[in-house]
Amino acid sequence: MSQCEVHVVPQALVPPPIVQIVDNDRTVIQNLPAPNFTTQSSDVMPPVVAASRGLAQMFGLDPRAAVLTVLIDLMVFGTDTFSLETLLPLGVLIAGVLGFIVYKMQRKWYGDDHDSALIKCLVVSILTAIPIPISPFLAIPAGIVGALKAIRRK
Repeated sequence: MSQCEVHVVPQALVPPPIVQIVDNDRTVIQNLPAPNFTTQSSDVMPPVVAASRGLAQMFGLDPRAAVLTVLIDLMVFGTDTFSLETLLPLGVLIAGVLGFIVYKMQRKWYGDDHDSALIKCLVVSILTAIPIPISPFLAIPAGIVGALKAIRRK
């Protein structure tokens, strides 16, 4: 059995280079297009795409999601001090449901991809599960950014 060598032979500038498989006699056995090692995985976002998405897309919440987050947080934990934290497990469950709803809102109405919507819904869920009304400090500014994005789109 003869050994084979692999040579990359660049052609013109427009077509991709060709990989030639040759045997010991330097006879070309097969020509194949060279693999493109410059392509990126679909999981990695190129910096140009990340920069073009803008501040509103990266940090914004759909205004309806922001209002819902503030209302749920105030309703669940606004009265929790009177119940002496006995409703905390219920509040954590409600925060999880709110996170799922925010995920769906971000995907459908705000146009986020899966990862962005998931990160935003987890942040909203964690802030809502904290037994003090802290989520308005995030949800209101994020909702304003989302509203500005919606106004600029029209």
